[in-house]
Order: sequence, then structure tokens, then C-alpha cells
Amino acid sequence: MQTLMATGVTKSYGDKKLFSQLDFLINAGDRIGLIGVNGTGKTTLLNGLAATDPFDAGAVTTPKNYRISYLAQRPALAPDATIMDAVYGGDSPVFAAIRQYDQALAAYTAAPGDEAAAAAYTKADATMTQLAAWDVETEIKTILTQLHITDLTQRIATLSGGQQKRVGLAQVLIESPDLLMLDEPTNHLDFAAIAWLETYLAKYKGALLIVTHDRYFLDRVTNHIWELDRGRLFTYDGNYEAYVAKKAEQEAQAAATSHKQQALYQQELAWMHAGAQARSTKQQARINRFNDLKADLAAAPAANGTVAMQVASTRLGKKVIEFHHADLTLGPHRILRDFDWLVQPGARIGITGVNGAGKSSLLNVIAGKLALTGGSVEIGSTVQLGYYTQAAATLDPTKRVIAYLQEVGESLVTDAGERISVTQLLEQFLFPRAMHGELIGRLSGGEQRRLYLLHILMQKPNVLLLDEPTNDLDVATLTVLEHYLDEFPGTVITVSHDRYFLDKVADALLIFNGDGDITRHVGLFSDYLATTQAPVAKPQPAAAPKPAAAQPTTKKTKLTYAEEMEYRDLQTKMDAQDAKNAALQAEMAATDGHDYQKLGDLQRQLDEGNAALDAMLDRFAELDDYVTD
Repeated sequence: MQTLMATGVTKSYGDKKLFSQLDFLINAGDRIGLIGVNGTGKTTLLNGLAATDPFDAGAVTTPKNYRISYLAQRPALAPDATIMDAVYGGDSPVFAAIRQYDQALAAYTAAPGDEAAAAAYTKADATMTQLAAWDVETEIKTILTQLHITDLTQRIATLSGGQQKRVGLAQVLIESPDLLMLDEPTNHLDFAAIAWLETYLAKYKGALLIVTHDRYFLDRVTNHIWELDRGRLFTYDGNYEAYVAKKAEQEAQAAATSHKQQALYQQELAWMHAGAQARSTKQQARINRFNDLKADLAAAPAANGTVAMQVASTRLGKKVIEFHHADLTLGPHRILRDFDWLVQPGARIGITGVNGAGKSSLLNVIAGKLALTGGSVEIGSTVQLGYYTQAAATLDPTKRVIAYLQEVGESLVTDAGERISVTQLLEQFLFPRAMHGELIGRLSGGEQRRLYLLHILMQKPNVLLLDEPTNDLDVATLTVLEHYLDEFPGTVITVSHDRYFLDKVADALLIFNGDGDITRHVGLFSDYLATTQAPVAKPQPAAAPKPAAAQPTTKKTKLTYAEEMEYRDLQTKMDAQDAKNAALQAEMAATDGHDYQKLGDLQRQLDEGNAALDAMLDRFAELDDYVTD
């Protein structure tokens, strides 16, 4: 078995020790998700394993010829190189054979009568066959296509940061190393590419070590979770949901753990258990109606207590935000076109869609930072905005953490009338007391973003604008933020590409398709994706039975005996159909992506199953109106 062994690895920056004396093994087939609060050293650990920033102490040992590939958050690509150079730049024999073949083919094509060129081409062709490089070349083309990389002659310097990240991802996937390390791989990928990457990595034969804030990605790809916390490494078997369950159990058992922190993990686990239904193709109204009937939901642990972050806001009137026939054009790009939009108090709106379509521009219009080119926008007189932007205001590096928050106030009074000190707020937002006097300049980038968010929340806004918060915040902070937003009485509008985050904080969506085309959707984002990526066949309405006599004039008030039996039987049938549909989805996920005939057959069965389930739900809703307690 190909195994990497680390013993006693230690790393410090100045007088700040990130981790000390860590021991761990990474075996072939391990799919490890590395999580931890910003600043605990996740990226530093990857840098040490990749030898780009060696550990201060300790040793990392691997078998001979053990290969590690590392996708950093900002891949180190030569600016003058082409995409072809970057993608085929690995040192493996297969890459060398492909490069040699391409060169020989070009030379032979240019001079077919040259004997030396012909001989070189014949030799290169034989080497490709010997190393099975033809299959590798096909695999490379598949990877590039899925990551939307088409023109291999482009220079790296001409690419955007997102495009460079995709080239870097293609590069490390193509290398197919013994250990593949990925730092935030889903950044700059669209939802189709993320789904493809999840399937690709699920079949990966080597070991994976992944840092990501995308919890759906963690849940679907990993079989181990490692958590860096205060210099120590804690390991958990299973995916992200298994980690949350174990964490909830540990916190409940720890006598020194506060009741609020226990509740945080218990609430998260309860949401994940319930979320399996919420991410199906059923209508949300039906889900809410039948939640109590589902055995798996009944078995989920109940959340108790309050969330870790206290809620405070100012009063919000009936008028919040109104757009009337709004137009917005920035250079050659049309953002809004005859756009009407009414935002009501307490709304939870998610904004997503293609890059460059103008999602952030819409928030800037609301915040008064950008003027419309046509139409109007009205902001209610009681609205107090809190705007978390991608380009945060630069924090003074010479200022202390606690002093930065004291600019807003020494304390905060919650909506329940409870006074919370700045010190308590920092602790609730995952800044331990030892960090309160720290200089801001000594914080990591993620820690500074977390502090900036807390500064905004302390100002007691009643309308929150969040622009891609998951790009900079760690999983633990996002969990606290999500539970804060759940209790927040005001309006929340968030731009995000994070599926998990959108499912938790938004129940209405604006999907920007580009050129002013905006799709509106009411319901969860996973529900929208399921509808757009795999349309569900609608059931044909059953023919109404012909009455034997005139219709009764009395109003129906309860079920007949036969209907009561049908009602009870439907509950069992719906559970069975749910299980069957889930099994079909699992089989599709495990099927080789090239077996289109089998995938088509499974998709047909799933469509029929969903149609049958919808029909049963319709009948159940009809009968449920007459159920008496």
C-alpha cells in the first residue's frame, strides 16, 4: 500500500505556533477533508507536505517514486507558458511520450518525405502504445472539456484568476499522483463542473487531501475528516455529516462545553438530516406538510438551545427595496433589462448564476454605489444596510482586534434585551480571548474577513447584503453565520455559488444567466438544480370517476373507511418510493460515466419513480385535508 507517514511535523510563523508534533498517515484510497477555523494552518499543512514551504521540524516519509500533486489557491503557473505547456508539463513518462508524439507528428506532417522525421514519428507512436498513452490523452481531453478549457494555445498571462485556477486543477488531475492535494478546488467552477469533479474524485484511485468550504462537496467526496484546532489534529471517520454527528456527540459529552456550542452542532446535524428531503424535487410546501410523517426525520436529533451568535437589528418597516423597470449596462455588458423586483421584510433571497453577469453590481445598486442607467430603485426609509463585500475595506494592521470592534460600541443589546459585551461577541464568533489583544496585521486573511463581518453585524443592520461570503470564511464560521441568519429578523440578500450555504439561508432565488436574463425561483437551490439538470416527468392527471348519481350537495368533512386505509397505505408507499429513488440515484452516481445506455435507463426509471411519487403526494394532500385528529 502506498502510504505517506508524517511524524512530529511542526510549523510556526514568528512567535505564533500553528501546529506542533503532528503525527498522521495517509493511505491509498483515503479521501480526507481538512477543516478548521481560518488561521489554524490548513494551507500551511498542505504547503509543508508539498515542500513548497517546509515544516520547521518533523519528517515526512513516502515510498520510492511516490508522487504528490498540489493545487494551491493561486496556482504557480509560468505566465509566458501556454495552457498546453502547463497541462502537459508534468515529469511522468506518459506526459513525456505525449509531448514527444506531438512534436514528432508536427515534424512529420511538415516534411512527410523526411526519413528521419518518419522514423521519429514511428518510434513516438510505438511509445504511446507501449505506455497506453492513448487512453491518457482521451482522459486529458475529457478533463479539459469538463473544466471548459478549449483553446490550449492561450498564454497563462492572458487568463483571469478563475481561468488559471481551472488550468491548475486540470494540471494536477491529469498528473494522477499518489497523493492529490486540493486547496479550495470548487472556487471558480460552475455547478455542472463541480458535479463532474465530485464524480471524478469519487473514483480516484490514489489518496486525496482537500481543503474546501463546500460542505456538499465534503459530504459527497470524503471518507475522513481531519480538523485542525489550536495546534492539534483531530481525525474522524466518515464524510462531513458523520463528522457533524460525532462532533455533536462529543460536545454534548464534554462537561466544559457551553450549552450554546452543543446546540450549534445539534442544530446543524438536524438540518442535514432534514435536508435530504429538502434537496429532493418535491415542492417545499409539501415537504413542510409531511415532515412529521417521515420516519427518518422523526429519528433525527432535536435541536435545543440557541445559536452561538446573538441576534440584534433595528426595526424594519414595510417598505424595503423596490425596483421599477430597471436597466443597467456596464460597458458592453447588459446587467438588468426592464427589471421589476419587490423585496419584502424578512425575505431570504439568494443570487447566483454565471460569472460576470452582474450579481455584485445588483448589490452595489442597492447600496447606492452604482447608478442605474434606466428605471428606478427605491429603498425604504427604515432600511439600515449591512454590506459584506468581496473587496472588504482595508483593516488597519496596527489596530488591536478588540479596539476595531470598540469603534462600533463596547457592547450590543440583542432583540431579546440581553446586553452582550465585545469580548463575548468575539468569543461567539470564534475568536478566543487570547486573540482579543492581537494586532490585526498578524491575523490570517480569513480571520480578518471574519472580523470584518462581525464589525458589520455589530452595527445592527436590518437588511444584510452578503457578497460571496463563503469564498473567505471557514466552515465553522459559516455554520455560526448560517444559524445567526436563521434567527435574524431582517432581510437577507446573498450572492453565492455555495450550494449548501444557499440551501440554508435562501428560500427564493435570482439566477443571472447573462445579458440581462434573470430567472426567478421560489424554493431551495438544490431543488432548482435538480429541476434544471434532470427534469422530472410530470404525472398525467388521472381521469375523474363518473358519478353514479347526482353529486351530493353536502360538504365532505371526513374520510371514508376505505379512504382512511388508502391514506395509511400511502405513507408506506411514499417511503418505499423515496428509498427506491435514492437507490437509483446512488446507482447512477456509481455508474461509469461512459456507459450512456445504462445511465439513460436509470434516468428513465428515476423519472418514472419521481412521477409516481408526485402522484402519491397529490393524492395524499387531497386526503390529508379531511384527516381528523
